[in-house]
Amino acid sequence: MLIKPSAAIRQNYNEIAELCRAAGEPVFLTKNGEGDLVVMDMATYSRREKMLNLREELLAVEEDRAAGRAGVTLGELESYLDGIISEEERHGSASV
Repeated sequence: MLIKPSAAIRQNYNEIAELCRAAGEPVFLTKNGEGDLVVMDMATYSRREKMLNLREELLAVEEDRAAGRAGVTLGELESYLDGIISEEERHGSASV
């Protein structure tokens, strides 16, 4: 976990932005010693959003399964996940 004082973003924006990109994780900013903000680069944000969306979809599928509703076959699921992985690999390598 990376923690910086909130003044750092005003005084050293470029340094904080580079830290976000290099770390690939959120940077926590404090104000008067207390948590204030969390900042991250766009690639990290996009990755987290995709992960959260996938988790929501998987949870919905699990709820459907538990309720006895029809789902997808393992082959369909594998194909879907392969597509997501391929897309992430294309976008991930393009941003480097």
